[in-house]
Amino acid sequence: MSSKYILIADSGSTKTDWAYIHTETGNYQTVQSAGINPFYQTTGEIIPVLQSEVVPGIGGDIGEIHFYGAGCANEQSSLPVTNALKHCFSSAAVVEVASDMLGAARGLCGHEPGLACILGTGANNAFFDGSRITHSIGSLGFWLGDEGSGSYLGKTLVVHYLQNELPADLHESFTKEYPGLDRLTVLDHAYKKPYPNRYFASYSKFIAENRTHEFIRDLLSNAFGLFVKKYVLKHANAVQYPVHFTGSIAYYYQDILRTVLENNGLKTGRILKSPLEGLIGYHLTDLKA
Repeated sequence: MSSKYILIADSGSTKTDWAYIHTETGNYQTVQSAGINPFYQTTGEIIPVLQSEVVPGIGGDIGEIHFYGAGCANEQSSLPVTNALKHCFSSAAVVEVASDMLGAARGLCGHEPGLACILGTGANNAFFDGSRITHSIGSLGFWLGDEGSGSYLGKTLVVHYLQNELPADLHESFTKEYPGLDRLTVLDHAYKKPYPNRYFASYSKFIAENRTHEFIRDLLSNAFGLFVKKYVLKHANAVQYPVHFTGSIAYYYQDILRTVLENNGLKTGRILKSPLEGLIGYHLTDLKA
């Protein structure tokens, strides 16, 4: 029974999308939970998330688990997630925990070569040769990088606000939406409270509400241009391969993103909100091979 079901997860810092798949029919159910990141969470903190938000939505024993997540760079860093999954799904004979970047590459590129990029709460990139990641321009994370991501956009917007650099109409709208927001509050969230990346990414809601404003469109275009310059164009022969994207930021602002890619002579590939659908196809294909 257990071999008939696999569980696939695509996890970012904000949320995790799960697919519970019957391998013989290809039918699947989806579940969503809070984000799981071993950089911020221990095994003891991850287990309750799985037990309360994932396990109740699973109807049968699991034979394989393929978890792709932020903070899962290698076997050692992934250990809190691996241990939590094995604790909650003891029937699984295979538990693969890999980076969200590998998940994005498999979900976006399938078994074909291409550039896979993530623009969600965070940002990342890699060249995928059809079977493995061969090169990546390493992301420096929220404080030192993540250009183009939701956390970067939110941080940039808040800095403009606090330094009185927003146009008057946007400044007024921002003040009404976030009354009482001041320098000390922002610094407290930035340096003392957990998940500063999530905190700043939450301001992308204001960006979405005002996306037609010239200042906001320029902010988005500049951020995406910076991502392309710092990451995509540093890959050898980048212009020869499709450049794929996944993540909410890439998905909801794909019109601006496509223009930036075109202006840099790049081929736009797939732009998906989540790589989960592609990952389902990827793993089902491998099982049937």
